[in-house]
Amino acid sequence: MSDDAPPSSPSPGIIKVMMQLMKLRVIVLLQITALCAILVHDTLARYGALEVNRTWSDTLSVALITVVGGTLSAGGSNAINMWYDADIDPHMRRTMNRPIPLGHATPRFALMFGTVIAVLGSALFLLVSTKAAFWSAFSVVFYVFVYSIWLKRRTPQNIVIGGIAGSTPPLIGWAAAAGDSIANANVFDLGSPIPWMLFFLIFFWTPPHFWALALYRSGEYGKVNIPMMNEVRGPEHTVFQSKIYCVFLLLLGSVPCFWPESGLPLLWAFVSGGLTLWYASSVWAIDPNEAFDENGRMPKAAASFFRSLFYLGWMFLSLVLITFIPGDWLGILGPL
Repeated sequence: MSDDAPPSSPSPGIIKVMMQLMKLRVIVLLQITALCAILVHDTLARYGALEVNRTWSDTLSVALITVVGGTLSAGGSNAINMWYDADIDPHMRRTMNRPIPLGHATPRFALMFGTVIAVLGSALFLLVSTKAAFWSAFSVVFYVFVYSIWLKRRTPQNIVIGGIAGSTPPLIGWAAAAGDSIANANVFDLGSPIPWMLFFLIFFWTPPHFWALALYRSGEYGKVNIPMMNEVRGPEHTVFQSKIYCVFLLLLGSVPCFWPESGLPLLWAFVSGGLTLWYASSVWAIDPNEAFDENGRMPKAAASFFRSLFYLGWMFLSLVLITFIPGDWLGILGPL
């Protein structure tokens, strides 16, 4: 073991080790986006905007299956990722305390455990929707094979393309809520453009979110030969690219203004616009030449990273709250 690898420590127990392999804290935000998609779908259905009848018991049962299935499939993907990254995790501060570097789990155990729960999680969605099961399985396969194994160590666009896997929870949640109401077998047809807009919300959010993490952890990815954007193209170019994605986020939020048939409430354009400007201001504030603090981090990049987490959560929650408002309130809600 190298000098910067953590020493072995007593195992906290098999249950806690499995939870650490799944990275449950990371999964929470993904599950929030899936649950919000379910709530938006079922609320629009109750207002007659979607041709499907939904009861609160339907919503609760689908939400339960989505949380359990989504947690297992995403957690399995994370465990498999730790198996593949077992050679580099001991050399990075943000990953050196994971179960494998600490000696609490073997790479083989992480692979077997991750594979089993990922398959179980995706299969669970068959109880409500084959399309939800497809997108869950797609997310696992894409994250493991396309992002972790193929892209991560080969291109600075790793997180951009790989972000497709993390953008699927709204598709999964929406498809699970829709169930058999979507008669055709086209997995891309979910009966509404709304889940795809939520997909692109996460897709455009991912690069500036993750690049802020890479900036405030500058040097760590380069040390293990991961071609993160800031390590390959420099911090200035990384911040510039992050600003471009913030513009995409602003344009995406304005969709209800020029496409009322999308089904998104017009009020959401104003709320999402304000939230995006609030988040984008933290990206614009990042100083690529900022000195590191005593912990070896770029403070403004760290601030943008943590703001991005609140931003995504509030974007989804605000859409849920707005769709709960009945009627054409003051003429600015748009069709519900």
